[in-house]
Amino acid sequence: MILKGLTFGIYPLSVAGTPFGLAVGPEDNYEKIQLALQGLRGATKTLLPRNYLIYTKEWESKMLSNADRYLAANLLGDLTLGCGDWTQHQEPAIELDNWLGFIRKIINQYGSHLASLQITNEPNLSFMEGSKPYILQALVEGVITAKKETQECNLPIKIGFGSVPDSPVAVPHFWENLAKVGGKAFIDSVDFVGHNFYVDVFEEQPLDLKEITASVERTLRNLRDKDLITAGIPASVPIRVTENGWPTGKNPVANIERSYEHQTEVLETVIRTIYTLRLELNISHYVLFGLRDADSTKKDLFHQFGIMRDDYSPKPAYDTFKKLIHDLGI
Repeated sequence: MILKGLTFGIYPLSVAGTPFGLAVGPEDNYEKIQLALQGLRGATKTLLPRNYLIYTKEWESKMLSNADRYLAANLLGDLTLGCGDWTQHQEPAIELDNWLGFIRKIINQYGSHLASLQITNEPNLSFMEGSKPYILQALVEGVITAKKETQECNLPIKIGFGSVPDSPVAVPHFWENLAKVGGKAFIDSVDFVGHNFYVDVFEEQPLDLKEITASVERTLRNLRDKDLITAGIPASVPIRVTENGWPTGKNPVANIERSYEHQTEVLETVIRTIYTLRLELNISHYVLFGLRDADSTKKDLFHQFGIMRDDYSPKPAYDTFKKLIHDLGI
């Protein structure tokens, strides 16, 4: 019996968010991006680009311009709509009608090019979207609105929302509160739950490969067996690993050097562990963050998440990821 594999995806651009602001570098080269993606997927495998739009009322026109650019570059596949400017602590309450109108606009203008639409990226991360008092309402109403709009437009877009693992920086009681706010219409509208997590990236001491395997399994079991049950989301709703990666460079906190060679070992360990768990825990997707470094000349890890350097020359992990797509992907 041939078992179904993972659907692979990747963040194809260069800008990366950090606790200290944005990591940026040389501009994205869309022609080289397409060549790199084609090289990874080959002629027969799926590799979906995953991109982000961050909504505020003031940013709406800019985000629509970004969407036009992604469309022209053939980089609309899985799209995430973040909500709110978390750098502004005094941001006013969201105007819900405008947020829901933005979601409808995205579906109507770009829906035929989308495989999925994720409403919120990290709503339970306390210093990001989770810092906004309106985030649960925006998440729940956004998912319901997105599902209704795709059905009315007869579009086969999967609708989901994002999350991060429980930790000291996660929003307390997020899943319990989601259960209270959600309700049947929300649960019936959820096609997947995205989960962003990074293993052996921000720890003070490096993990060996066995510890990495255990950490991946613990993270995904906690989500499936605890958090999603608390929220009332059934096991039939797939989990997607929507952000995961292992950067090279140097950890600016722990001062640990991170080699190209070890990047490929860690990514293979993580992805094969997820593949092994995919049937038991109903995991459908793995998305790598990301394709290229923001700036390979800067040694801190936030600028070196890529499996390619900022000039699109491959690190060893590029060929490893390509092999994993071909061995484990659909």
